[in-house]
Amino acid sequence: MSTGFSIAVPSKGRLRDEALARLEYAGYPVAPPKDARSYRTTVAGRPEIEVAFLSASEIARELGSGNIDLGITGEDLVREGLPDSHDRIDRLLGLGFGQADVVVAVPEPWFDVDTMADLGVVAADFRQRHGRRLRIATKYWRLTQQHFSQTHGIQLYRIIESLGATEGAPAAGQADVIVDITSTGSTLKANHLKILSDGVILRSEACLFAPKLESLSPARKAAISEMAGALEKNGKPR
Repeated sequence: MSTGFSIAVPSKGRLRDEALARLEYAGYPVAPPKDARSYRTTVAGRPEIEVAFLSASEIARELGSGNIDLGITGEDLVREGLPDSHDRIDRLLGLGFGQADVVVAVPEPWFDVDTMADLGVVAADFRQRHGRRLRIATKYWRLTQQHFSQTHGIQLYRIIESLGATEGAPAAGQADVIVDITSTGSTLKANHLKILSDGVILRSEACLFAPKLESLSPARKAAISEMAGALEKNGKPR
């Protein structure tokens, strides 16, 4: 039975560098691609373990399609990009880098809005006051709908797709509030926005994910579990 499997890592930036470093610490150093333009390689000395370099969002999609056996990417991308992700994808391990929060932020001058319940009151009478629904700028429409409609029962809003710098949307008159990802909150402060006290939708970090597939051979499952265990035990700087 084959013990080979595939793992996808981000193709650029700090996420790529950190992912490759963690794999090396865990005993799975990734060999440089033979062709500089190639996005495929293997673990050094382990040709049965294929490594694919993909964009972080593409990794989430490939996990959902079952086209890769393991993937390292941000949890926010998996939860936003895949419907029913908890039923389709296993989060095997948080890797301790790429931390950022998906949050609800409102203008600082909204002094009486500190919680989602407060924002629900604002949304309820927004049409009467302004002749339209509350506008939310975001790239995270799925997480926004879940948090507003399902978790907090807020229905009277309209999502505005953010194609640029989301935090600038309220000042530009394009939205009233935002849902965005932040690591320090400094950019929100610079744009005179505040995070609601219960407005953290998701605390995200880079994680090791695997699709829920029952068709893998026991030997292949064992090989995948071995890598996950090595990352958990040794996959951090010493």
